[in-house]
Amino acid sequence: MISQEIVVFNLDFPSDASSIKFRAVQWIATEVMLALAAIWNLLPPRYFKWIFYLSTSFVLLDFVLNMIWLPVATSKSTYGFRSAHDAFLTTYNGTGAPAGWNWCLSYLATAGILIGFDASGHVAEETKNASVAAAQGIFWSTVTSGIGGFIVVILFLFCVPDADTFFSFGGAQPFVPLYAAILGEGGHIFMNIICIVALWFNTAIAVLAASRLVFAVARDGVLPWSPWVSKVVDGQPRNAVLVVWGVASVITCTILPSSVAFTSLVSAAGVPSAAAYGLICICRLFLTPKHFPKPAWSLGRLSKPFQAIAVLWNGWVVAVLFSPYVFPVEASTLNYAPVIMGIVTIFAILSWWLIPAERWLPSQRIQETLLAGERATEE
Repeated sequence: MISQEIVVFNLDFPSDASSIKFRAVQWIATEVMLALAAIWNLLPPRYFKWIFYLSTSFVLLDFVLNMIWLPVATSKSTYGFRSAHDAFLTTYNGTGAPAGWNWCLSYLATAGILIGFDASGHVAEETKNASVAAAQGIFWSTVTSGIGGFIVVILFLFCVPDADTFFSFGGAQPFVPLYAAILGEGGHIFMNIICIVALWFNTAIAVLAASRLVFAVARDGVLPWSPWVSKVVDGQPRNAVLVVWGVASVITCTILPSSVAFTSLVSAAGVPSAAAYGLICICRLFLTPKHFPKPAWSLGRLSKPFQAIAVLWNGWVVAVLFSPYVFPVEASTLNYAPVIMGIVTIFAILSWWLIPAERWLPSQRIQETLLAGERATEE
C-alpha cells in the first residue's frame, strides 16, 4: 500500500510490478516491516497481550471507518453509489480467463479472509484452559471473519465506481487510489496509515503463531537442528522466531526477480492449510465417525454437517489457489503453487514410506511431553 502512493501523487517513479526499481522498493519495505514484526516477538511474553489488544483495536477502527466514513464520502463524491444491478450482476474480466472461471477466481478474496483462523490453536500451549479456549478461538475467529468479510464485500460493491473507472486509477493495489478518489488526499492517507498499522500487527501475530508451530515440530525432532530450534529462552522459543523470520526474509527475496514467483509462493503457503483441514474433515467423516475421543468443547450434532461443508469449501479453495491468475498461461504467468505442492507431497509420501515413525518421533519423547504436561497441570 505504501508503494501505491506513487500513483496517487503522480511521482516520477515506476509504479508497475514489471519494473525492477518498483520491486526493489517493495522488497525493502517488506523486509523492514517483517523485521519490526519479528523483533517484537523477541520481547518478553508479558508484552504479547498488547499485540493482541492493539491489533484488534486497529482492525475494528479500520472496519468502523469503512462502514461509516466511506459510504458518507461516496454519497458526496462525483461517482455516487452503484445500483443494485451494477453491484451484483455486472462483472469485470481482468484475467483473460473464461467467463465462468473468471467468476470463480473472485473467491480468492474470500479464501484470503478465512485463511489464518487457526492461529489460536498454534498458541494453545501458552493458553489457559486451552482445550476449551483454543477451540472456541478457532470457531469464533472463523465466524467473525466470515460475517465481517461479507459486510465489507457488500459495502465495497456499492461504494466503488464502475470497473473501468476503478481500474483506471492504476497500480497493483487499486484501493489506495480508490480511497484517494473518494476520501481525498488527506483522508486517504489517514485510512492507509490505519490499514498499514493493522496489517503490521497482524504480521506480528502471524510470526508469533508460526513460531509456536515451528517450535512444536522441532520439539518432536522433525526439523534439521531441532535441538537448537526448540530451545526455550526465558519461557519463549526465540530460536523458532528467528527461523520464521529467516525463512520469511528469504521468501520475500523472490519479489526481486519476479512478482509472479512471490505470488506463487504465497498461494503455495495458503494451499496446505486448506488442504490439511479438508483432509482432516474427510478423515473425521469417513474414518473415525464414531470412534474419535470426545473433545472438551465441540459443535455437538452440528459437527458432521460442518465437516461436510468444510470438505467442499476447502476443496474449492485449493482449486482456486491452484489456478493461474492470468490467461493465456505462459511461463511468466504460470501459478507454480500446484508444482510446489506436488513436490512437497511427493517428499512427504517418500518420508512416510521410508523413514520409520520411531526414528523421528520416538515414543519416549511423546511420553516425556505428556509427563511434562501433567506436571504443569498439577503445579
